Amino acid sequence: MDRVSLTAEYLAELAEGKPTTSELLGGLPENKILNSDKPNGRGQWLSRPLFLGREEHTRLAADLDHLLTALASLPERLFGGDFAAFARAGGLNEVQVAAVMSNRGATMTRQTRADMICDGEGFKLLELNIGSAVGGMDNVDVCRELLAHPTLSAFAERHGLTFRDSLREQVTNILVESGFTERDRPVVALTEWPTVFENEIPYMTQLCERWGELGLEAYPAHLGQLEVRDGRVWLRDRPVDIIVRTFLIRDVLAPDAELLTRPVFEAADRGEVKVFTPLDTTAYASKGALAMLSDERNRELFAPEVLESLDRILPWTRMVRPGTVTLEDGARVDLLTYAVEHREELVLKPTSLSGGKGVVLGWADEVTPERWREHLDEALGSPYVIQRRIRSVLESVPAEDGGLRRFRPVWGIVTGVNGFTGASVRAIPESSGDVVVNVAHGAHVGGVLHQVAQADPDPAA
Repeated sequence: MDRVSLTAEYLAELAEGKPTTSELLGGLPENKILNSDKPNGRGQWLSRPLFLGREEHTRLAADLDHLLTALASLPERLFGGDFAAFARAGGLNEVQVAAVMSNRGATMTRQTRADMICDGEGFKLLELNIGSAVGGMDNVDVCRELLAHPTLSAFAERHGLTFRDSLREQVTNILVESGFTERDRPVVALTEWPTVFENEIPYMTQLCERWGELGLEAYPAHLGQLEVRDGRVWLRDRPVDIIVRTFLIRDVLAPDAELLTRPVFEAADRGEVKVFTPLDTTAYASKGALAMLSDERNRELFAPEVLESLDRILPWTRMVRPGTVTLEDGARVDLLTYAVEHREELVLKPTSLSGGKGVVLGWADEVTPERWREHLDEALGSPYVIQRRIRSVLESVPAEDGGLRRFRPVWGIVTGVNGFTGASVRAIPESSGDVVVNVAHGAHVGGVLHQVAQADPDPAA
């Protein structure tokens, strides 16, 4: 079965049984970790999970594995191993490049969340979030709460639907990529930037508690609370083995940022502490790196099976620069002229911001042709990409009035050292229009259940 047939059958069963949305949601509205980072401590939730059929799940996992392998190879393939050149080409400024070069990892992390849209034919990548700060790992709680309802539980069992415990996989990522095992019992500092730490304490505390249940001793902290002395990094009276970095590349632009970062990065360089994930992750996460993968000039670098995956999931993406580019059909066009004439099919995105910040949708009502041209002119001198618009299929979800409500979803597909490690969904009501999917536009959160593939480990459920 596939996503469409599974959905149709499940909705038919719900129509026959007529459960209320509160019954379907179960304990979701009260779940502490899921609601601790939501506005007013109360999230908005989809009353059913979305589904992935076995073939869809298997193909998507393979496509993302090929994407990550290709991405990790770019510094060597395109820049002869000059990582600073790779970071600059991806849109980082000189302050950010210097920070990235001060905290490098041996290899690119595999902890990612691919934000994707299903256009009816397959999944297309909007952006790739890479590193220790990616969200979506608590989807395990969403799935468990939804599966408490007997209708979904029986449906999932009948069709072999399950989920991966992304929180447990996150712990595995931290240990494996930092060079530890569970037996080593490392001490972890979950570390944020000082200026935002106060707002993040509730969620960070909950997360550390959950990691503790999975055998990882972790404590919330901000970077200014870490002290380097006696050959170790300390959080108060505790020696720290792993710093899990949740602060972002934009934070290194703050005044005196180097005074905070230099001691711990130098300690990491001396082997006194591990950083998960190193700051060089930011260069791989740049949308400029996706433009490198999309660029037809680089196709000869990759094997046929990798190109098939890239063609399937990566929309046409280019850095905003003067000159000629090649379209999907092979036509050669002037980028600026083409962008002006095809506004409603394109979106502008800053290379290294997240959460929809700085995104300009060419089709938005408020973006007139004149304003679009202004945005293009501004982007020419800034780190921006232009990307092909992807039109999402809508998903029907049971509503409080007993009917169905349609949502426009973004799928968050999570990967780690064990490959595919789960998925979650953010979705906005159809009435909000084709806009950025975020809290400001009424985003709801939901879980994803997938049919078990042959190579899947034991299901988390």
